[in-house]
Amino acid sequence: MKNNKGLKVFIIVAIVAVFLGGKEILSKKDSDSSSLEESLALLNDLSEKYNYDDDEDFSSNDTFTKIFAKSLNKNKVSASKNTKSPYISVIYITGVISEENKTYNQKWLLKQIKNAKEDSNNYGIMLKIDSPGGTVYESDEAYLALQDYKRETERPVYAYFCSLAASGGYYIGCSANYIYANRNTLTGSIGVIAGQSVDATGLLDKMGIKMTTITAGKNKNMGNYNAPLTQEQRAIFQSIADEAYEQFTGIVAEARDMSLSNVKELADGRIYTAKQAKENGLVDAVCSFENAKDDIREDFDEEINFIEYKYRYEENWMSLLSGASSFVKNPEASVYELLGKSGAKCLYLYQ
Repeated sequence: MKNNKGLKVFIIVAIVAVFLGGKEILSKKDSDSSSLEESLALLNDLSEKYNYDDDEDFSSNDTFTKIFAKSLNKNKVSASKNTKSPYISVIYITGVISEENKTYNQKWLLKQIKNAKEDSNNYGIMLKIDSPGGTVYESDEAYLALQDYKRETERPVYAYFCSLAASGGYYIGCSANYIYANRNTLTGSIGVIAGQSVDATGLLDKMGIKMTTITAGKNKNMGNYNAPLTQEQRAIFQSIADEAYEQFTGIVAEARDMSLSNVKELADGRIYTAKQAKENGLVDAVCSFENAKDDIREDFDEEINFIEYKYRYEENWMSLLSGASSFVKNPEASVYELLGKSGAKCLYLYQ
């Protein structure tokens, strides 16, 4: 039997891979929710189910098991976290808000909100925000998902602002029934970046470089560095910014129960300290994270736990080599990727 051990291990790995691919065993959750012991138990269960009759049980001393167990702990395939007692989901919103980057993942965030909505033991959501903001689309999508959560479950949403909760970070925070801020928080930055234009035509002329872009549509090339921005194109960008700004200020006015004119007096793009934000009605309380949790517990008649969910991007040597290679070949594209594929999208972003 020992001679066939390698083949049997291979079969076990193949079986587990099928399970993972079908998402029948594991789901995308916080990586802290799975453990080495759970991984070992999974392997042992599968070995029994598929007649892995080798007399050597999987153990923490098995090199193969350690390697495979580590793979189970990756953020994208970590095991579900179940609880039978009432709890608040503490969902981290960290870094630039975009489709996906190394600190933020939109699909992951929406999945956590959906999981909380469908769990009867979930009593609310607490957003722990440390973000300069990001794209308009993703910020609004997250905000609407949280509003939908509140409407369908009639459960509260709380927000706690860490060192920075600006622009799109504040936008998402407006979904909360109550906003707490650390005393060192910088927040606000209620404004919009609709486009940026760098006119490099003078430099190109000095260097003797002639560049021609063939387009159909007179404004198709607007914002490109090889052509100056016309007044019409400036107006186009401004109209986009104005529309997004009206949406942003309207959200703030509704969430904070303020008049739109009062919000617009505050919404000139500047950031506020926690103390200034509270004085201006942008947050409700200034305190530590633990004090915020203690305050939330008072809203419930029974004991409430807080379970944290934090997106984790696992870097590996292949992705590092790939990133370095991409940067050498195309540094502009790498910066674009770093910003979360935001490109020329409209941004609620503090710079």
